[in-house]
Amino acid sequence: MAALPRLPTLLIDCPASFLHRHSFAVTKIDYSIRRRKGRSSAVTCSASRGPSSSEISSTAKIRSEVLSPFRTVRMFFYIAFIASGSLGGFIALSQLVGALVNPSRAADVTDILKDLAIDIGAVSAFAFLYYRENNAKNAQVARLSREEFLSNLKLRVDERRIVPLSAFRGIARLVILAGPASFIQDSFKLSEPFSDSLLERGILVVPFVTDGGLPEFEYEEKEETKDIDSKRKRLWQLAPVYTAEWSEWLNEQKKLAKVSPESPVYLSLRMDGRVRGSGVGYPPWNAFVAQLPPVKGIWTGLLDGMDGRV
Repeated sequence: MAALPRLPTLLIDCPASFLHRHSFAVTKIDYSIRRRKGRSSAVTCSASRGPSSSEISSTAKIRSEVLSPFRTVRMFFYIAFIASGSLGGFIALSQLVGALVNPSRAADVTDILKDLAIDIGAVSAFAFLYYRENNAKNAQVARLSREEFLSNLKLRVDERRIVPLSAFRGIARLVILAGPASFIQDSFKLSEPFSDSLLERGILVVPFVTDGGLPEFEYEEKEETKDIDSKRKRLWQLAPVYTAEWSEWLNEQKKLAKVSPESPVYLSLRMDGRVRGSGVGYPPWNAFVAQLPPVKGIWTGLLDGMDGRV
């Protein structure tokens, strides 16, 4: 097949909804296609930074309350018990001082010390429980906020459609790859034997190039490989846009996981959009096939949030 000419750099406007959240001088998307045996593409859109992925959204707080409806009640009772124990300890302490200065009440000192010890123990125990519950709440809200930020990141489906990542909830299990062009290209080659099985399990790959390179996705373009080439193109059809936001979210995830910013990583998402697992290096395509159920069949929908860790 004759080689297609390289497309010129395009200068286009970003969606209005994105402009409301960011200030732009110019938005530039470089979209190029090369074909020898196949094709490769890269899409970038640069913008000034908007809300940070570490900021807590109201949606994340609401989801946290739904997931843990009795946490607020428990924390209220912990505070009430702490206040009650503190009041009892203050009373016991004042009684102890009175007993120490009054020799006639010296026999009561032992009982007062026992009561004071019980009050101090109760305050300490409930303070620890409140501290642990509050930390769990903050960690859950932060995780949900990061997932909410992730769900709002944009993906290019084709030359005409840009959709948020949340549009794939209940439809596909996304696997996000972030690394240099060579890492993306090697991952593409390693996925070839599993293309059929990955698509049966609803997996779609989101390659995010971090070094500005352009990986080449090569396809044979022969009649006998037409079916498998079509499936591989579908598996790798998505491309991230507005890369500044993608970089921010990925850097936040790497920082929390104590991973070097330069390390190539993968993140696999559940069907419901939550992060299921992640790792450094190439994604375990064979593990995805072995552990994830197909999206078609009698169990469709029932196992969307039970994908299991990889």
